[in-house]
Amino acid sequence: MTSTTIPETVQRLLASQPIDLPIFHPVALKLQKMLSDYEFTVDEVSRVANEDMSLASQMLKIANSPMYMGRSRVATIKEAVVRLGAQQVINLVIAASQASAHCSSNEALDHYMKELWIHSHACAFGSRWLAQSCGMRGVADEAYLAGLLHDVGKLYLLKSIENLVAAGVIGSLVDDDQIQEIFEVMHVEQGHRMMQHWNFPLIYCDIIKNHHTEEWDTVNKLLAIVRFVNQACHRIGLGLNHDPDLVLADTQEAGVLDLNADQIDELESILENSRDADVTG
Repeated sequence: MTSTTIPETVQRLLASQPIDLPIFHPVALKLQKMLSDYEFTVDEVSRVANEDMSLASQMLKIANSPMYMGRSRVATIKEAVVRLGAQQVINLVIAASQASAHCSSNEALDHYMKELWIHSHACAFGSRWLAQSCGMRGVADEAYLAGLLHDVGKLYLLKSIENLVAAGVIGSLVDDDQIQEIFEVMHVEQGHRMMQHWNFPLIYCDIIKNHHTEEWDTVNKLLAIVRFVNQACHRIGLGLNHDPDLVLADTQEAGVLDLNADQIDELESILENSRDADVTG
């Protein structure tokens, strides 16, 4: 805990901000609901994804990035759906909307949002790769989305601070110690609250709720993956936290996943590569 203390009034102000802050694009929410209801066709997914052409363009940019691209480029959303599958396309639209959401006209807050995006983006790719490496290919797409959204509470808090700063309510609340303490105290609770509000599947809500807890369900391998990748990002300094002395092989998560040194080294290489993968607007 930092030396500063968040006033209770500020905590109440942050916690009471509108739940519909611009964090999830309406198209992303609509597609997520379609997948959750198991009622969709390729044409329906394509039609919904094309409702916002700017977002559709961003999706195609990500689909054709080195991290996703197949043997040839995809030119339409329908091609992306056919090649990648509905879950990956929904991952793309959420990633595209998240990439555009991590920005602010407030220079200080914009720095935090950009660093948070670097971390979340890396966790997404790292979690998908690690699921595949651990023989869990069937949940690789879910691992991607879980990694992408595990810190969504931090984005919610930054957007809340942005609102309050713009309104002149907490104009001085932008220093590093206070931001870090706000994250530590509030980001899990607020992220979990927001995911429940938008009716995201329980697997994602549970991961957001438990990605920092000391006591956690070690049977939940998807949670173990996101926790481990999150720690790997901290070790190499991807995002707002840097813990270079962390020994990943000694973590409980490494034991649960039965990871070897080669897997850990390759994961770190993939995370480093994600730093240079430009998927923003």
